[in-house]
Amino acid sequence: MARKLVIVESPAKARTVSRMLGKSYSVKASIGHVRDLTKWRLGVDVKEGFNPRYEVPKEKRAVVREITEAAKKASSVYLATDPDREGEAISWHLVQAAKLNNAKRVVFHEVTNEAVAEAFSHPRDIDMDLVYSQQARRILDRLVGYKLSPFLWRKVRRGLSAGRVQSVALRMIVDREREIESFVSQEYWSIDAKLEKAATKESFVASLVGLASGKKIKIGSEQDAKKLCTELENASYAVSQVQKKEAFRQPAPPFTTSTLQQEGWRKLHFTAKHTMAIAQQLYEGLSIGEEGSVGLITYMRTDSVRVAPSALDETRAFIKEKYGDKFLPPKPRIFTKKAKGAQEAHEAIRPTSVRREPASIKRHLTREQFRLYELIWKRMVASQMSPTILDTTSVDIEARDGKSYLLRAKSSVIKFPGFAILYSEGKDEAENEKAESPLPELVKGESLNLLGLFPEQHFTQPPPRYSEATLVKALEERGIGRPSTYAPTLSIIQDRSYVERIDGRFHPLELGFVVTDILIEHFPDIVDLGFTAQMEEELDQIAQGERGWVPFLQDFYDPFEKTLKTADERMERVKVAEETTDEVCSICGRPMVIKWGRYGKFLSCSGYPECKNSKPFLVKTGAKCPKCGGEVVQKQSKKKRFFYGCANYPDCDFTTSNKPIPQPCPECGGLLVIRGKKRAKCLKCEASVSLDEIEKEAVKV
Repeated sequence: MARKLVIVESPAKARTVSRMLGKSYSVKASIGHVRDLTKWRLGVDVKEGFNPRYEVPKEKRAVVREITEAAKKASSVYLATDPDREGEAISWHLVQAAKLNNAKRVVFHEVTNEAVAEAFSHPRDIDMDLVYSQQARRILDRLVGYKLSPFLWRKVRRGLSAGRVQSVALRMIVDREREIESFVSQEYWSIDAKLEKAATKESFVASLVGLASGKKIKIGSEQDAKKLCTELENASYAVSQVQKKEAFRQPAPPFTTSTLQQEGWRKLHFTAKHTMAIAQQLYEGLSIGEEGSVGLITYMRTDSVRVAPSALDETRAFIKEKYGDKFLPPKPRIFTKKAKGAQEAHEAIRPTSVRREPASIKRHLTREQFRLYELIWKRMVASQMSPTILDTTSVDIEARDGKSYLLRAKSSVIKFPGFAILYSEGKDEAENEKAESPLPELVKGESLNLLGLFPEQHFTQPPPRYSEATLVKALEERGIGRPSTYAPTLSIIQDRSYVERIDGRFHPLELGFVVTDILIEHFPDIVDLGFTAQMEEELDQIAQGERGWVPFLQDFYDPFEKTLKTADERMERVKVAEETTDEVCSICGRPMVIKWGRYGKFLSCSGYPECKNSKPFLVKTGAKCPKCGGEVVQKQSKKKRFFYGCANYPDCDFTTSNKPIPQPCPECGGLLVIRGKKRAKCLKCEASVSLDEIEKEAVKV
């Protein structure tokens, strides 16, 4: 009897689905897209209704042949690609490439027995509106990329690229850098008073707010602070108001793609790209002992916070059993998404079963898989737990000496921990709030003793540079890009050396400034945040069948083509200054400069073309190789992962995956490498050393 053929994207997903469906099904993997626009040409006939010219890439021809032959022998064919526009388009391309004319589409948002069985009981036709939306996006990005990138090659340097979302993300980073550069810091002072409850001698700290009338006071200099302190030293202090109330902190919703990438960076220090790669593994299925291969999380490309009723019921039952009735709200907590352009078609990212506690499956997962799964699991369970309840107290204090001043002290004490016993959301910036210690029992009219005044100087700070988390958050809030675009966007702006990441923050490089300025001057729509968000909204309209994809492209392309022609005629070639290094040319003795080629940075003699000496560009660490004493430099693998090795390779084969530091081990003089945020480990004696202590010793020297 002929078996039924099922086609998914990845081999891992194929293995999981095959185990679930049994021997009457044959499951094949397309390994992503099997067709794309022709690679070496524009691939779009702009004069004939933007007709796309697709081809099966050479590396996918064998896959298509295998699927075609399998389909001929199958009794029926099912397309089980991912449940989004990209997955819908992959299914459509499979139909076209392998001639699967009678194939049916099945969709599931989690790779579990129940979800797969439900999907196969309700097969459908391919949703062409979703396909047209994806096709419009692909053509739009091809038009921008294949038209703008050569323009940048002609005017700036070969190897550059420009794209809709990446150009806007780059502009945001550049604009933020210019805000920081132009920021003028302002001095200001705060004044704290240490006060005492006379009856019990209990002390606490209150902060000067302003005048008792409610008027704010600007303390702009040390002179102003001293003047106020003189008045406050002679004042009498009394409680003017006491407010006590309960405050409730609600948990965050379960993850979307954006919030998972943000929290992955904040708590695990995973890049957006790495977070998505690990999440893909958890979604497609992993073998967890006797249960076999199963998907551990729901689909990880989503901007919905909706949770299926069955998952809510399971989660609430688990909370009641594990934590008790106090930690379970009377009703399920229902979240809605308020971000611009949010779609509610999918579920949030959650465990496929909260019964699979992280600790129970830890031995079956890699360290990174476990950490990300634990994060997703905790976020989901916490989202349905009771709120944290705080007893908050706010005390207003009047200081009277001719003038009346208002001081305020606050405290908050956890009355009931609620969801916080399991999970609390990470923060993007360090909190500047002062610690709130419990206050003594105070009543209105009660006199207080002044124990001391503590003026403190401050300076206003510029806005912080974007991290992976804050940039993804900003892109989503502005409706720029979609869940699937964030990770590749952040990767490409770094790969093109438009920006670099220093201490987790994006810093634009000179090339990033140059490209951004060119695009702002000559292609303002491409880097306009509102225009880019509008394009996303129109792509959503195509997906919903409310707009035609050809008119959409026509409306964009006609003005874009005119703008491109005008810019090409008017703009002169821009020369990007080359960075001088401390390297000296081994032939003529002149300084070496950093240049760019088709494979990235390299060092070239500043005397070119008289001297044509060049050498690879190496990022030095300042550390010495423990094998030969050579320089340890940063290198990059074929998979674009950084590692560190001896500059004398291939004569010396020393490598390490951890970043070395110049200072030697204080115990044995061996090579120290960074392990964690605050410690280093010696590769020779394996001693663990505090980075703070190393830094102090370096300062002494």
